[in-house]
Amino acid sequence: MSTPTSLPLRDVHLPAAPSLWPPAPGWWLLAAALLALCLLAGGWRLHRQRRQQRWERSFDEAVAQAGTPVETVATIATLLRRAARLRQPGAELLQGQAWLEFLDAPGSRAFSDGDGRLLLDGGYRPHVDAEAVRRLQVLARTRFLALVSGRRR
Repeated sequence: MSTPTSLPLRDVHLPAAPSLWPPAPGWWLLAAALLALCLLAGGWRLHRQRRQQRWERSFDEAVAQAGTPVETVATIATLLRRAARLRQPGAELLQGQAWLEFLDAPGSRAFSDGDGRLLLDGGYRPHVDAEAVRRLQVLARTRFLALVSGRRR
């Protein structure tokens, strides 16, 4: 038998620190959840951009099909009424100054006091200034897109 002093005694050895790779299962789940969230957010953003592009294209195509400036004003009025119906049912029934005030963006009076006033009777005139129609088209396109997207601009 050996004596107690002859036994080779060693100090307590601690195990090695856990490595950083591979991560614990919880980290994999968190990474998967973050990836799924990023993919969903990107997909939603892409969906909204494509929908916005479809609305822009539909407005531009409808206006391009109008032959004369008078027809262009009538087409713009129709498109704005459709967009108003999407935004607030019953708004397409407004007439005159109330209709123009509905179309005004917050803080703006572009329809009530500006180029938008052409919507009141421009579709019924025998002749309309092409430059006034162009300004109305730019104004109406912006408002149309704001109405169909649900934002107040």
